[in-house]
Amino acid sequence: MNNLDKFDIAILSELQTDARLTNAELAQRVGLSAAPCWRRVRALEEAGYILGYRAEIDRHKIGLGVLAFVRLDAERSTGGLTRAMEEAIRQIPEVVSCHYISGTGTFELQVVARDLDSFSQFAREVLLNLPNVKDMHTSFSLGEVKAGGALPLAHLVR
Repeated sequence: MNNLDKFDIAILSELQTDARLTNAELAQRVGLSAAPCWRRVRALEEAGYILGYRAEIDRHKIGLGVLAFVRLDAERSTGGLTRAMEEAIRQIPEVVSCHYISGTGTFELQVVARDLDSFSQFAREVLLNLPNVKDMHTSFSLGEVKAGGALPLAHLVR
């Protein structure tokens, strides 16, 4: 983090806003010529600052109207059992995000489904049958206020 300069930060900011910018457009926006801009982007990728590029898809338009927040409690929190749970969760496409959490619960998942009936069936057949699951608590999104937001970068500016 210490070796990011104003151009690197500007590149990260611009790419978070629009990752489809051509190198020429990106270079113009951050005040560099094309070749140095391209080298910096590659260096940011290689250093792991940029993890990838993907399209943000409207889940409603593809028929995924339900977004559920699911807290899974583990029966036991031993290393092997927790790793088995993590690996099983990683294999489930309907789970779009998973965090190992502090406080009550072990994992917090974001799960998408077509409708409430589909989610209910998925929860009974998949989530409750994951290894080491003791309990499950679910809340449903009633509407998105903010999603897919860019990470704040102001703290990187010297």
